Amino acid sequence: MLKAPVAGQVKTRLGRDIGMTAAAWWFRHQSTALIRRLQSPRWETWLAVAPDTAKHSRFWPAHLPRMAQGQGDLGARMARVLRASKGPVVLIGGDIPAVQQEHIAAAFGQLGRHDLVFGPATDGGFWLVGKHGPVPRGLFANVGWSCPSTLKEARESAGPLRVGLVAKLSDVDTVADL
Repeated sequence: MLKAPVAGQVKTRLGRDIGMTAAAWWFRHQSTALIRRLQSPRWETWLAVAPDTAKHSRFWPAHLPRMAQGQGDLGARMARVLRASKGPVVLIGGDIPAVQQEHIAAAFGQLGRHDLVFGPATDGGFWLVGKHGPVPRGLFANVGWSCPSTLKEARESAGPLRVGLVAKLSDVDTVADL
């Protein structure tokens, strides 16, 4: 899941620390490197992009299929993408510098035993969510985003689904995270 790397519209918390243009530049280069690093013949890579008008943007590699994230908060957009995807699917953001193919493979492996899988983030959120099977209507409802309880609340929103976890990684929200 990626936002168009436009100054003032992406990584705004980081932008408050280093400037909006620098934050957009960082995100563009980080997400480009991440896309290259994570492509594998073991899975199909799609880009879920925001805003919806960025679906045909020159920012994205031409060979990768894209879908619009749609409207709403992060939870609504993630739930929409999960529901639209057939079979097992794993979503990540573009701001996780340490993620490797092994992390993605581990998440798909967890989906063989669990309905949902999360990759915990060091700040209390999550850097990955994956599903195998139907997504409950209330998934991500009433989750506080960008706070220490985000993962806990997201897990609670899953109800009785079996939830697995993969490696804890850091995302980049502020200059301290860099």
